[in-house]
Amino acid sequence: MLAVVLIHPEIPPNTGNIIRLCANTGAELHLVEPLGFDFNDKSLRRAGLDYHEYARVHRHQSWAECKATLANRRYWAMTTKGTQTPFETAIGGDDVLVFGCETSGLPANVLADFDPSQRLRLPMRSGQRSLNLSNAVAITVYEAWRQNGFLAPPGH
Repeated sequence: MLAVVLIHPEIPPNTGNIIRLCANTGAELHLVEPLGFDFNDKSLRRAGLDYHEYARVHRHQSWAECKATLANRRYWAMTTKGTQTPFETAIGGDDVLVFGCETSGLPANVLADFDPSQRLRLPMRSGQRSLNLSNAVAITVYEAWRQNGFLAPPGH
């Protein structure tokens, strides 16, 4: 199944929206600490509504721990510095989509783990900086899911 990784997310409602998205698409969610909020934050719960029980959420102490958990899978870094888009890239149903935090994107040490051919960007009008994190995750996850025929993960 598709995996979404958030590196140091900062805004609870964004993460709550992504939990809800993952519950509805069957993607698993991996959160790499430190988080910019308490995981029991009310706004995180409110944004995720009652979907928390339906999402597979994993927390990792570090990027290295996350990579070890998701070993032997293909990774894509989502960055404004990407060389291609998810719309022109074949994303597999077991691939890993890695997103940075809301204020600064992917840390340099994480981005360095990705070959330029593994860096994807979402198209935007010239002069614009970035999209909201939960919107960027939604666009990318739905494109990956579409490419894989909207197939449900096994057992769902």
